[in-house]
Amino acid sequence: MEGDFIRIKNWLLPLSWIYGGIVKLRNFLFDVGILHTRSFMMPVISVGNITVGGTGKTPHVEYLIRLLKGHANVAVLSRGYKRKSSGFVLANEHSTAHDIGDEPYQMKQKFPNVTVAVDKSRVHGIETLKENNSDIDVILLDDAFQHRYVKPGINILLVDYHRLIIYDKLLPAGRLREPLNGKNRADIVIVTKCPKTLNPINFRVITKAMGLYPYQDLFFTTMSYDSLQHLYQHTTRELSDITPDEHLLLIAGIASPQQLINDISAVTPNLTALTFSDHHDFTRKDVQRINDTFAAMPSPKSIVTTEKDAARIVCTEGLSEEVRQHLYTLPVKIEFMLEQEDNFNEKIIGYVRKNSRNSILAQRKDDNQSKNSNHTGDRPRTISFRNN
Repeated sequence: MEGDFIRIKNWLLPLSWIYGGIVKLRNFLFDVGILHTRSFMMPVISVGNITVGGTGKTPHVEYLIRLLKGHANVAVLSRGYKRKSSGFVLANEHSTAHDIGDEPYQMKQKFPNVTVAVDKSRVHGIETLKENNSDIDVILLDDAFQHRYVKPGINILLVDYHRLIIYDKLLPAGRLREPLNGKNRADIVIVTKCPKTLNPINFRVITKAMGLYPYQDLFFTTMSYDSLQHLYQHTTRELSDITPDEHLLLIAGIASPQQLINDISAVTPNLTALTFSDHHDFTRKDVQRINDTFAAMPSPKSIVTTEKDAARIVCTEGLSEEVRQHLYTLPVKIEFMLEQEDNFNEKIIGYVRKNSRNSILAQRKDDNQSKNSNHTGDRPRTISFRNN
């Protein structure tokens, strides 16, 4: 099992020790209070990882948005990786991936009524969001597990099933961005991208090997796919509608494309995959390669890409008309395994409900009323929670 997950470059281990010493010093400075962590009087949920590469952060943030948006005003704050702008940027209907980054753009397109912003400084970003919108009830921090200047109310650590951190090493020998004990800061750990065929023994082995503390909750999720969405037209088709004789061109500029390749290969054996680095900016040469590859494929044929890649592709010029007519995005969703969904949902909603702005105001009102009366008994706490 271990050999399938991680490839360790042992000859780079001395550099990993040096890197690890620097990261340990940084964490120590936060732990003893020399570097300061800010807490906020509102629900803040962080989703992130301690490894290089994709662990499924965006689909998990989108799951939280779907879970909470019917109950509270949700804001998402991201760094906006590889964006062309700087400072704090509040997304709107005219924002592009160049303005805010591909993943925030993807979330704003899918959830136009949700506040999405980017700022390299999460503290400044949260303060600016609060100043600009006093109605925000909860802030989701995208990719902020290692951004320790903010102390979230719930810290969610994502771990890729195919690259379990317990078998990994620090950069540059492995993919860990900080020592393994960094996982101890997590309130919730989610093992992502699990095969749907995972058996109970595998779950037990991973649970024991992760070595979590009693205060930490462990969940397992797998990836599922929604209907294919045409990138330029308002049409959809089901992935299951693709016939075995149809030829597909997959364009994937994500960190770990192998699972996506495997899943689509199960639909049709006629798959051609063009893979690029994570958050890849498509050049004219790349566009020409896409055009030429698709033109050479026999019909019937289509193109499938990820939502994250689509955010950058729509900003790219030079795609042939044939490519534009056949280009679909494949939305990804997560599903909880072991019937854990209700338990996870209750933890998130319960935290937001308990710590929401309305709950705090209600408690303060009750406290003031208690002080102004001669009543000495306990008063029930009134919790108000918005339903949109």
